[in-house]
Amino acid sequence: MEIEGMHKVNSVAIIILSNGKCGLSSCTTCYLMAMAIADLLVIITEVILYRINDYYFPLNFLAITPVCSVRYVLLRTATDCSVWFTVAFTFDRFVAICCQKLAPKYCTKKTASAVLWTASTLFVLKNIPIYFRFEPRIIVDNVPWFCSNKQSYFTDPRWIGFRNFEKIFNPLMPFGLILLLNALTVRHILVASQVRKGLRGQKKAENCNDPEMESRRKSIVILFTISGSFIFLWLVYVLYFFNVPNSLDALPFYIFENIAYMLRNLSCCTNTFIYLATQSKFREQFKGAVIYPATSIIKLINS
Repeated sequence: MEIEGMHKVNSVAIIILSNGKCGLSSCTTCYLMAMAIADLLVIITEVILYRINDYYFPLNFLAITPVCSVRYVLLRTATDCSVWFTVAFTFDRFVAICCQKLAPKYCTKKTASAVLWTASTLFVLKNIPIYFRFEPRIIVDNVPWFCSNKQSYFTDPRWIGFRNFEKIFNPLMPFGLILLLNALTVRHILVASQVRKGLRGQKKAENCNDPEMESRRKSIVILFTISGSFIFLWLVYVLYFFNVPNSLDALPFYIFENIAYMLRNLSCCTNTFIYLATQSKFREQFKGAVIYPATSIIKLINS
C-alpha cells in the first residue's frame, strides 16, 4: 500500500507539473517534471521490480539472466537520472540567481530540455556495460536463471576502473556539486542582500516590500528544500560508500546498509511533498486532483 501511494503521488505530481499552472517558470517546471519522472522510474525499477519482486516472487521471468541484467541497467539508469537531474536543477537555479548575464540565455525551456535529453542519453550509454557484468547462477533446461557477478568483475582492471568511476559518478560527485553550488548561491544571496539594503536604505528596506528579493526568495526556498532533502537522505548512503560502517559487527553493518538504501529510495518520493509545502499554487492543483474523482462521482449521481 505504501509503494502504491508513492507511485500515485509521483504520478499526480507529473500530471500537475505538465499542466504548467503552478506559477513556476517553464524552465523550472521542465526540471521538476523530469525529476518527478525519474523518481517514479526509480520506484518502479528499484523498489517494485527489484526488491519487492525478488523478495515475494523470486521465481518468474524477471529472474531469467538476460531479463535480470536489463533490470539492473534500467535501475542504474533511473538512479543516475534522478540524482543528476537534481544536480542540473541546482545548477540552473545557481545560474538564475548568481549569473545575471548568462541566465536569460541558459535558464530557458529549450536549454533545460536539451540538458535533460542529453543527460538521459549519456546515462543509458554509461550503464550498458552493466548488462555484461553478470552470468547465470544456475541453468535449468538450458534456461539461465538469476544474476551473479562474473569473476572478472572483481579482477579485470577494466571492471575495477568502471566500478571506481561509478562510485565517483554517483553519489560522490553529485553530492559534492550540490553542496558547492548551494554554498556559492547562499554566499551570493547574502552579498546581494547587503548591497540592495545599502542602496535602498536600511529603514526603507525594512518598511517596503522588495519585489526582486521576494521573487528570489521563492526561487531559493524550493531550491534549498529539494537539495537539502537530497543531501540529508543520501548522507548515510555516501557514508556507506566511504566504507564508514566496515568497522561494525555483522548485524549493525547489515542494519546500516539497509537504512542507507531505504533513505536513498525515500529521496525519490519526497519532492512532491516539498512542492506541496513550498508552492501554494501546486497545493491548489493537488487538492483539485485529489477531490476531482469524488466531485465527478457526485455530479454523475446527481445527474
